[in-house]
Amino acid sequence: MPVTATKLGRSAARIAALGALAVIAALGTSRASEAQTLDRVRGAAAIRLGYEANARPFSFGDGGAPTGYAVALCKMVADRVKADLGLPDLAASWVPVQGDDRFRPVRDGLVDLLCSAPAVTLSSRKEVSFSLPIFPSGTGAVLSASSPVALREVLTQGQPSGRPIWRGSPARVVLEQETFSPVAGTVSEDWVAERIKALELAATVVPVKTYEDGIQRILDGGSRVLFGDMPLLRDAVAHSPASGNLIILDRYFTHQSLALALPRADEDFRLEVDRALSGIYGTDGFRNLLAEWFGTPDERLLTFFRQTALPE
Repeated sequence: MPVTATKLGRSAARIAALGALAVIAALGTSRASEAQTLDRVRGAAAIRLGYEANARPFSFGDGGAPTGYAVALCKMVADRVKADLGLPDLAASWVPVQGDDRFRPVRDGLVDLLCSAPAVTLSSRKEVSFSLPIFPSGTGAVLSASSPVALREVLTQGQPSGRPIWRGSPARVVLEQETFSPVAGTVSEDWVAERIKALELAATVVPVKTYEDGIQRILDGGSRVLFGDMPLLRDAVAHSPASGNLIILDRYFTHQSLALALPRADEDFRLEVDRALSGIYGTDGFRNLLAEWFGTPDERLLTFFRQTALPE
């Protein structure tokens, strides 16, 4: 019997439909595999926690066991996972990550939960998902105690209009030809570049890898201002042998929250982490944790966590 064009068309349609179903099934399988963190943890009786060696006070370690505020929170989250999954022998393994590429191990499935201090931004959410905020943050600035008073005043008062500074203005004279150092990989790096462009300043930007490197540049006179996440700036200055020669400006140039990073497309695991954090934030133990790493918390900070925690 001759094969008609109609039959050929129907066969082609069936093949196309089967192909489409195969693609959909493959996508479903891929997404399902991405969303099985808790199943993997249950099967292996182990959870993999990432940490940065140079993100004090949130995450740091020098050859020994990691420590810090975010590390302590992750240990509490792991205890909640242990209880909820009924795994008394759940083991937590610590995986070191690099600050400038800290999301890659999460994306590649090598880390279940990143216990550090990344800022939650739209661009970073393309790579990973985030827990509830673990601390309020924003861009701050550190200068040498010998820096010009005029420079401190200009940076503290800001440029309300956001428009380019008039070329003959005192503010431009103060800011022109200066060298600014943002910490690489932070929100501060993009913010500094955007502000210099918007204000049409002839200034030099020299990113630094760590907060310690940035402070050394300030002390050596290589850079006039160091920009970075305020909590990390404060801790770096407090632990610097030359802290008396440094000034932290009393101003946030940006505002953002820090959070734990986890794999995208895994709402079950994210819910587990957020439920654990919500329970932690209302305890006396959490207040003690804040006091250990940041000093006695004021009412504003406690209110932040009361508003962050989600009701069951």
